[in-house]
Amino acid sequence: MLSLFQSARKCLRRVLFAPLALVAAACVPTGESGQGGGKTSGSDPVQVALLVPGGGGSASDQVLANNLVNAARLAVADLSGVKIDLKVYQTGGNPAQAAALASQAVAEGADVILGPVFAQEANAVGHAVKGQGINVLAFSNNTDIAGGNVFVLGPTFDNAARRMAGYAVRQGRNRIMIVHERNTAGEAGKAAIQRGVAAAGGTVVAVNGYEFSQQGVTSAAPGIVQTARDTSASALFLTADTAGALPLLSQLLADNGLDRNAARYLGLTRWDVPAQTLSMPGIQGGWFTLPDPNLYAQFQSRYQGSYGAAPHPIASLAYDGIAAIGALSRQKRDLSAGSLTQNAGFVGVSGIFRLRANGSNERGLAVAEIRNNQVVVIDAAPRSFSGAGL
Repeated sequence: MLSLFQSARKCLRRVLFAPLALVAAACVPTGESGQGGGKTSGSDPVQVALLVPGGGGSASDQVLANNLVNAARLAVADLSGVKIDLKVYQTGGNPAQAAALASQAVAEGADVILGPVFAQEANAVGHAVKGQGINVLAFSNNTDIAGGNVFVLGPTFDNAARRMAGYAVRQGRNRIMIVHERNTAGEAGKAAIQRGVAAAGGTVVAVNGYEFSQQGVTSAAPGIVQTARDTSASALFLTADTAGALPLLSQLLADNGLDRNAARYLGLTRWDVPAQTLSMPGIQGGWFTLPDPNLYAQFQSRYQGSYGAAPHPIASLAYDGIAAIGALSRQKRDLSAGSLTQNAGFVGVSGIFRLRANGSNERGLAVAEIRNNQVVVIDAAPRSFSGAGL
């Protein structure tokens, strides 16, 4: 467990991971028109500038960049009746370089920018092309940089919190205790859970934080268990993830006598990645959200068949972006904010998604339980936003 705390995570600079779409379609009335800038699709190809974090000397960033390019090209090849001219720009993960390349891409005729990955890059790119009628579909999940001409495609804490809280309250788990790390990501997760519980009609009965270290978790565990008992909490909503405190925290809570039947664990993040997490005794019976696993398996299979390896966890964000652009173009819609944020959203192989006017997104998620070391979907992902209960 010690290794889990050897390096600090930069959760809000870099994206969280979530699989998305293989074939997306716009669920839009053909008579609805977009507002503002952007090009309406005609016989000319849509010019898409793809900004990826390669070229900076980081091996991991280069792998990510290659996967994003592969997924985008796969999406372009799969589109029917739409012409996409995809041009790749390697940012090196550097905000200044990303901004300069975004300006270059616009000068070279880009109609929309897909990427970059990291929040600081996306913020710089948004400012660089602001006022030119060009929207940015970033791979970040940091909603702090969303808004204006910048939309984030990555999975957000708010989306997961609302879905998880809504399901838990419907199951009678309406007295919810929040357990979070005392760091930037933990505080952001806590706030998202508070909003999600309020929207679901539940009650936050307690909020307990812990220092993000092995000693911090160990010291806090007895008090967390006692608070859960004192407040009759029916669920503990944890911000911890599998790369951080979750393995140690979940086990220590059980070791200190927490009755997981009385107080169900709820997860803000994916608990099935990496797969070996599923065998941990402490998280058995826990609930978390994820994109439709059956649909995402189709994307994995398609990608592996084309490139001979499994995709990076966020490669599908590039596919999603291209598919959404293609769907709007097929409907003869422009790429303005009005078109991108049409309320019905888009449909992908890992579920429905839509971009919001504030630059964030909503995704239709499934709720799963870890049962006997396996992921069991206990509430399927919605197939439309109408009555989805998100």
